[in-house]
Amino acid sequence: MEKQATILVVDDEYGVRQSFNMILKDQFSVLLAETGEEAINIFTKNSVDLILLDIRLPDINGLDVLEKLKGIDPNIEIILVTAIKEIKTAVKAIKLGAYDYVVKPFIVEDILNIVSRALEKYSLVKQVTYLRNELERYHPFKAIIGQDKKMREIFDLISTIAESDGAVLIQGESGTGKELVARAIHNFSSRKDLPFVVINCATIPQTLMESEIFGYNKGAFTGASHTTLGKLEIANKGTVFLDDIDMLEINMQAKLLRVIQEREFERLGSIKVMKVDVRFVAASNKELKEAIEKGDFRQDLFYRLNVFPIRLPPLRERRGDIPLLLNHFLEFNMKKSGKPSKKFSKKALEVLTKYYGWPGNVRELQNLVERLFTIIKHTVIHLKDLSSFDLGKEEITNLPLKEAVNMFEKQYIGEVLEMVDGNRTRAAEILGIHRNTLLGKIADLDLKR
Repeated sequence: MEKQATILVVDDEYGVRQSFNMILKDQFSVLLAETGEEAINIFTKNSVDLILLDIRLPDINGLDVLEKLKGIDPNIEIILVTAIKEIKTAVKAIKLGAYDYVVKPFIVEDILNIVSRALEKYSLVKQVTYLRNELERYHPFKAIIGQDKKMREIFDLISTIAESDGAVLIQGESGTGKELVARAIHNFSSRKDLPFVVINCATIPQTLMESEIFGYNKGAFTGASHTTLGKLEIANKGTVFLDDIDMLEINMQAKLLRVIQEREFERLGSIKVMKVDVRFVAASNKELKEAIEKGDFRQDLFYRLNVFPIRLPPLRERRGDIPLLLNHFLEFNMKKSGKPSKKFSKKALEVLTKYYGWPGNVRELQNLVERLFTIIKHTVIHLKDLSSFDLGKEEITNLPLKEAVNMFEKQYIGEVLEMVDGNRTRAAEILGIHRNTLLGKIADLDLKR
């Protein structure tokens, strides 16, 4: 087991404390306390993973100490140290939340086994909290798709900086894949098997931001009916991704800066200082230097986050990757739905690659492919099929006249037919053309459906 867990030993007998220290010090960091008050004081000022607590203490009853420690952190695991005649009291302590008990005189192997099990449970509680958080998120693909020179340079940068613990600031337009880059940095790092926790600064209400990040103790505020771990605590040893960091209010920016600098924080309603070891990766779709000039973003926080800057190019600046992405998402939807595969015609692929501006970047492309795959019934997606979707005409430039006319006609005729509930005679009257002409266009433009 790696020497990463911290164990607090509480016992008034010097010999017992030193015995535990000798047994544990090679594998763990060990803190020693002689009294209940000293134990509580150490616990509030240090990050502790497990407590070995003697039932008989000179100042406070061991059960009272247990209750106070559990009040500070309900998730902390506590092992009672007891004499044979106190076993009934130890059983009562388990009902109050103790993990288990050991009897003096103890066997070294038994101590190591029970400590290992207790630490494993403590770790699992944090992991379950993290996994519940992750299950709320859905990621349609794991890899970043791209062969463009700009993307290859970003891939090289990711592999170079992944092993560092320095903060990363990713900037780029909305939909360019900032979270995917953040996850790639995490997955290439030594923290890859530990939590990757997302804090979306744009979607979490500012009134709840502090409790989301730092967590809170029972009774910290109205409605705080139980102690809750914050995302920083859940992410310990892993990576925290601060998405839309520019949306964080100035006062929270100051509190976050302190965490980055000091690597410590307190839960709301607690005086216990929690040590935290996380790597920070932040992202913004705005130019943060402009936000600094306006007074909306702290310059000192910017420099703390901007240790390794990454700027993601918009999709229109790496058009060579568009066919790769279009085909990737067609394949993804095929596997997801179990339906037959589809492909884009040469002309449709050309328009989407050369002429469309993709203002929503990769996210817009992903959503378009999902709609096309679901709605278009035939196996080949033609240029005329694209006109059924709102691609934003201002974003299509330099399109040959014939293709532009076809796209306009399909959308306009389709809207008229929808307006008259498919009545073709009425639609022909509105359009000012003969009904047979309309029927021909419906067939040519594949508007039958």
